[in-house]
Amino acid sequence: MTFLVYTPDAVYDDGGVLERAIGRDAIDLRVEKWRSQLELNADLLATADGLLVWQMVTLDEATIARLQRCKIIVRCGTGYNNIDVPAATARGIPVCNTPDYGTAEVADHTIAMLLALERGLIPFDYALRADPVKNFDHRIFLDGLRLANRFFGTVGLGPVGTATALRAKAFGMHVVTFDPYLPRGQELALGIERVESLDELLAKVDILSLHAPLNKQTANLINSASLAKMKPRATILNTARGGLIDWEALYDALKSGHIRSAGIDVLPTEPPDPVPKLLRAYADRESWLNGRLIVTPHAAWSSIESRDDARTISMKTIVVFLKQGQLRSCVNSSNLEVSAANRKHGLSERGSS
Repeated sequence: MTFLVYTPDAVYDDGGVLERAIGRDAIDLRVEKWRSQLELNADLLATADGLLVWQMVTLDEATIARLQRCKIIVRCGTGYNNIDVPAATARGIPVCNTPDYGTAEVADHTIAMLLALERGLIPFDYALRADPVKNFDHRIFLDGLRLANRFFGTVGLGPVGTATALRAKAFGMHVVTFDPYLPRGQELALGIERVESLDELLAKVDILSLHAPLNKQTANLINSASLAKMKPRATILNTARGGLIDWEALYDALKSGHIRSAGIDVLPTEPPDPVPKLLRAYADRESWLNGRLIVTPHAAWSSIESRDDARTISMKTIVVFLKQGQLRSCVNSSNLEVSAANRKHGLSERGSS
């Protein structure tokens, strides 16, 4: 049997060489480069046995309703907030992610942004490219602080949070974490301090690094109220999800000087449309932001190795399920049986009480 698999938002240009090698004769792979949500292929949505999606497409309830034969959705990455998981569950579709790739890359990227901010790499680079003789002067950037003995806090201590925390420890920083889902004692094994509330973390740390998923509980977690609770002149790093931060509030906190600097890899909407006020000031190189903000295009995960890992693991996930019925890293497995029972009795998961 041959299964039809549709990728509507491929991030590669080779048409799926790795994926085709894994799927072989069992998979009829249809790959499209991302164009827009409105240009999703209606025929492929209706006929695909499985979807292999990256971060660009939005599988909302209306789009999932168009899936006539789909047996599985696999997200080629960790976060799955672009997929309406309850809608997929209601139709009996497993949703799987790929959490075991890019961990080292994201942790490295997080610390790299911190180092760039603290060591003035961006203002030095701008100045020396403009005039390598006149601007050969360390006084171009005098705002750097020593990393050792500062308090580095993580919101979340999953795989990436843990990898980042260990790197921060290697620089001599005191690492503190807030993670209500972290098993008791795990922080002790890592030599990390644990606090019991976000407010306690915000008040304690000099550097805040976000490693939480985006959901109803965490959306705009860092807002005007939470920013006000942070130490004056603290730094924020976000390589998790853009929606964790209220960008208007971050603009105000940076503009006032309460927040010293920020390193951001993820935006609420990618690409940004409309462009947030803070990102516009960054693009215009407004002088008050000089050396205080670094933005990268959701690239923390990316390396030659991690890109291959994400493609390979996600494709193996979809092939093993379609051929053998085995699920890997399924995020809605606990709800699928309930959904099946509801459908049997003519109930909607969203409408049942």
